[in-house]
Amino acid sequence: MSLPGHKKKRKKMLRQYAALPYTVRDGELLFLLVTSRETRRWVIPKGWPKKNLEPCQTAAEEAFEEAGVVGDVARQAIATFEYSKRLAEEKRRQCRVDVFLLAVHEELDDWPEKDQRKRAWMTPGQAAMSVAEAGLIELLLKLTLEEPG
Repeated sequence: MSLPGHKKKRKKMLRQYAALPYTVRDGELLFLLVTSRETRRWVIPKGWPKKNLEPCQTAAEEAFEEAGVVGDVARQAIATFEYSKRLAEEKRRQCRVDVFLLAVHEELDDWPEKDQRKRAWMTPGQAAMSVAEAGLIELLLKLTLEEPG
């Protein structure tokens, strides 16, 4: 119930930045996915904006922390998707994610979240079938037909 003259306050959409790590092996495009810490679903490395870092730099840092990869990150996002982010106490908020391609040059044996996540290289089709977010599925399927970069 809302009182006359009072508008229901609309919550501002949350924002995250994500890396889509990729490589080409034997002519085949592969993407690197990681598991989320809590639900263990396959996702791409992503995180909240960081002070003094550009969005693409934040995405690259998340790829290092969550997936243990280092490479060249695109300065412009290739796509944006939305998903329902589970927050504390089972609350959910819509979150918009800008996705930056990351050409992987080095895959580290040790990284900050190694013990909290699994990582796996997948073809775009395999990756699309492994993730849950509709916008991410759409992006991965689109990239099946074109090589990033």
